[in-house]
Amino acid sequence: MALERLTQKDWYKILGAKPSDSPGELKRKYQRLALLYHPDKQQADVPAEEMEERVQRFIEIDQAWKILGNEETKKEYDLQQREDNLTKEWPLHAQVYLEDMSWNEDERCYTLSCRCGGNYAVSESETKDISLVCCDTCSLVIEILQ
Repeated sequence: MALERLTQKDWYKILGAKPSDSPGELKRKYQRLALLYHPDKQQADVPAEEMEERVQRFIEIDQAWKILGNEETKKEYDLQQREDNLTKEWPLHAQVYLEDMSWNEDERCYTLSCRCGGNYAVSESETKDISLVCCDTCSLVIEILQ
């Protein structure tokens, strides 16, 4: 399942979890919240407005579990989160197309010189999964456009 940008919500926060939680811990947190907010488990005398809020909360909890409970989608979400955090925390030096970088046949990677004298390097296997690359000597970052 290919994910679009799912970083608009913090799925870990919705489950009350952390990225370091084990799959079992994530599942327990999901199950506890799902039972608490499931529409069938609500009392009959709850006002309609509050019931709607609880249903929306349940839908968010279910969506969080669909993303974090699947190893592949969790990995992709974690990579998106990391990328967003890097963009916010580190200075973005430039946006570069992969084909504008130099191909190093011996090391099987693309490289680009940084203004500090260091290098940005992307291995052949990383080209599909990575969009931000850090300089090997300074704190500058480039975004790889594809």
